[in-house]
Amino acid sequence: MKAWIAFFKKEWLEYVRSGKLLLLVILFFAFGVMNPAVAKLTPWLMELMAEELAESGMHLTEVEVDALTSWTQFLKNMPMALIAMVLICHGIFARECESGTLILLLTKGLSRGTVVLAKAALLFLLWTGGYWLCFGVTYGYNDFYWDNAIAGGLMPTALYWWLFGVFVMALIVLFSALTTSGGGVLLGVGGVVLVSYLLGMIPKVATYLPTALTGSMELLTGASEAGELTVAAVIAAVLSVAGVVSALLIWNKKQL
Repeated sequence: MKAWIAFFKKEWLEYVRSGKLLLLVILFFAFGVMNPAVAKLTPWLMELMAEELAESGMHLTEVEVDALTSWTQFLKNMPMALIAMVLICHGIFARECESGTLILLLTKGLSRGTVVLAKAALLFLLWTGGYWLCFGVTYGYNDFYWDNAIAGGLMPTALYWWLFGVFVMALIVLFSALTTSGGGVLLGVGGVVLVSYLLGMIPKVATYLPTALTGSMELLTGASEAGELTVAAVIAAVLSVAGVVSALLIWNKKQL
């Protein structure tokens, strides 16, 4: 346990010193502010466009915005935030493998399992902290300007999206163990998510896929029940655990 804590602290300090932690904080905070800002500016933007649209024969009615408008923007922006995080963190294994520092640590007695579990824990912590920071900032602004009570299924929606992010972090860990290459990790994670989205076009399959957790707009508005995504949530959680366990098994047998 002492070795795990020491290695985790080393990983954490590297993210602090490299500026990646600060970058992630700024990124998620900015998205958190952007959600209510876009909602607040929408009527003003529509007014600016109204004259041009009127000349082409189109007439805009008055646009009303509320907390639901902002939460809709939250769901639209989270994929971009998650992609940005994957781009920032995808080299969490590859960097040390390429420099040779990881091999040096392993030869000094650090177990491979400690490496995988510490790096996985850091990824999950960064995603969890960043995601809920974004959520908290959006929630605070929405409560100030409007009323969050209008979003009836807000917490289940937020939890499902967070779980999808955990699934993606587990994919980073898995493909890092498989390839030890930053490019390979991006291809692997992107490929799995893309295939999941494509399979989601098949109605009978869609409800079983982790990507179903990102399409929770109807849940947010109360048009559907949280229980409808329970199967997808359980599968995403099981696959996340399986991904980390598989990474441990692969990493223990991998030649560096």
